[in-house]
Amino acid sequence: MESVRDVRSLPKAHLHLHFTGSMRPSTLLELADKYGVHLPEALSGGEPPKLRATDERGWFRFQRLYDIARSCLRSEEDIRRLVREAAEEDVRDGSGWLEIQVDPTSYAPRLGGLIPALEIILDAVESASKETGLGMRVLVAANRMKHPLDARTLARLAVRYADRGVVGFGLSNDERRGLARDFDRAFEIAREGGLLAAPHGGELSGPSSVRDCLDDLHAGRVGHGVRAAEDPRLLRKLAERGVTCEVCPSSNVALGVYDKPGDVPLRTLFEAGVPIALGADDPLLFGSRLAAQYEFAREHHGFTDAELAELARQSVRGSRAPVGIQQGLLADIDAWLNSSSPAQSSPSGV
Repeated sequence: MESVRDVRSLPKAHLHLHFTGSMRPSTLLELADKYGVHLPEALSGGEPPKLRATDERGWFRFQRLYDIARSCLRSEEDIRRLVREAAEEDVRDGSGWLEIQVDPTSYAPRLGGLIPALEIILDAVESASKETGLGMRVLVAANRMKHPLDARTLARLAVRYADRGVVGFGLSNDERRGLARDFDRAFEIAREGGLLAAPHGGELSGPSSVRDCLDDLHAGRVGHGVRAAEDPRLLRKLAERGVTCEVCPSSNVALGVYDKPGDVPLRTLFEAGVPIALGADDPLLFGSRLAAQYEFAREHHGFTDAELAELARQSVRGSRAPVGIQQGLLADIDAWLNSSSPAQSSPSGV
């Protein structure tokens, strides 16, 4: 029987983690107390909230909880703490590279404006990377619930800071609202500036939303993308183009996209040759971080250690990490797989 290695020591890249959603629950409690913010029981009860976002009311509740948590981030010190702790959690889970996603407009009012907010976030990322040894970069994400002109402003800002740690441009929030093609100009600006296009699609909406990401936004990665499993032709398209799907299995179940862990189509995507990067999405609300997603694949889908190692390789190859860091992580993954017991060495970061 194959020895079962510790997935926390499996080197990997983390490509789908939202900014506020990365917060530790204990940090949220402390900040809420500091600022006198009343937290609902769903955020203060010690257990992940019960969520189901497959209808509009359920998504509104999810977004409301996220907004309450975000309201507790009010100062540069809070931002730096969140980023440092997110990096620490990722290192603990075996990550050697993290691309954290943020819409700086959400923090701009309290941080002196859009440009100061992004600069504070980028400075925090640079500091946390040096402190923890974790390679870190930023994806700037537009909100599809806002006007496409706002997305263009963000795309230009993201390109302006491409040499300061911004590597990609995303599109988040409820993918059932707004057409992907309404944001095509923003993504064109981002791509022309050398940024990766990584919009959300194929979670709350079906495979057509993934197809729109490919055809209208020319996505190099797709946030979630799991609903592509319902369309064999789309699976082939993703595989042929080498478009990585940032699959977040725990959040898929928590939000009611799939009823049971075994329903998440990890095997379907994997066996179709679609590159996968497992992600934690919003650990604050879903209760599990990066390594737990690999445990999910092992426990509920029978992924062997060799297959888990291949998932980790796919996450590294789908990242915007420099070639040298990618090569180091890939070598560390091979070392993990070749070991007969859980690897003790930490992943290669920066």
